[in-house]
Amino acid sequence: MESCEVIIVGGGLAGLTAAIHLSQLGHQVTLFEKNTYPKHKVCGEYISNEVIPYLNSLKLNLGELHPTNITKLHFSTATGKNLTAVLPLGGFGVSRYALDNFLFEKAVANGCQIIQQNVENVAFENDYFTIVTAEDTKFQSKIVLGAFGKRSSIDQKMHRDFISQKSPWLAVKAHYKGIFPNDVVGLHNFKGGYCGVSKVENDVINICYLADYGTFKNYKNIEEYQSAVVAKNPNLNSILSKTTLVSEKPLTISQVSFAEKHAVDNHILMIGDTAGLIHPLCGNGMAMAIHSAKIASELVSKYLKKELPSREILENQYTAEWNYNFKKRLRTGRWLAALLEKPKLSEATLRILTAFPFLLPIIINKTHGKPITL
Repeated sequence: MESCEVIIVGGGLAGLTAAIHLSQLGHQVTLFEKNTYPKHKVCGEYISNEVIPYLNSLKLNLGELHPTNITKLHFSTATGKNLTAVLPLGGFGVSRYALDNFLFEKAVANGCQIIQQNVENVAFENDYFTIVTAEDTKFQSKIVLGAFGKRSSIDQKMHRDFISQKSPWLAVKAHYKGIFPNDVVGLHNFKGGYCGVSKVENDVINICYLADYGTFKNYKNIEEYQSAVVAKNPNLNSILSKTTLVSEKPLTISQVSFAEKHAVDNHILMIGDTAGLIHPLCGNGMAMAIHSAKIASELVSKYLKKELPSREILENQYTAEWNYNFKKRLRTGRWLAALLEKPKLSEATLRILTAFPFLLPIIINKTHGKPITL
């Protein structure tokens, strides 16, 4: 059995960021990721600028990826009524295909051990974790960070509370070429869902939407559903009519759950979507994943350096910091989603925001954080 100082299960945005941070703090990191890089993922691919100071502190210059600079929000109801606003902090667009690969290369350069194996089980006993992979290889560590995404077989084996709850949501994402402003992120309602649109690098448009599966299953395929349901919003119809699919095919994820999760489960510190998933309409999931990696990395380093005297204190502090930074955002996201799912309420809300435009930046701020610094 191989012994490791820190094990991270999952090599997405949160896992890779934590690996880089911990390695820069002098810790030996082993990260397990079943997929190879680069790889496309279902994701809105818009990141709030709140993460820039933190990424700069890790010497991660995302300018190398040529992201788009996004400063405006374009919102519309299912009937096509519009509202535009300046984003208080702004953000940028970059594909997960480029970003995850960039972080993977930085982690390797920092000396992180990346093992391309699927983790089958994580057990905790006598203050140590034992990791078992699909190849029946075993690893042991004092610390495990869970970064295995929105929904995983590990969640099922751990019997996490949310995993037994059925979710009606299906997420669809694809890349397109065509006409769309560089500096705008669009958020557009349609019956049974909502869609985010923004540019990423190389003049590519990312279109990602969340759909009610009960409605979606009535159609033969994604193309038919988009034509019959998504494109009923005049704004989305205009965008789709002016763009051409460049992805091999749209990517999908089913059973996307926005139920509450525990930030610590079975003594594993959960980061990113594994700890909590904000509704995509808030456009802040990627920033939250990065921020959660920072919180976990700093506390784990203190624990390993014996600046935190016990595992209990580590877990309590992480839970407290997670709740302080994210719990209100997640609650606001659920409230907004419930509101926008009701057409009449959505239309009424738009009328109020049009009459009182100062309210929209306040709502945006409720789902975003302040710039993250060390």
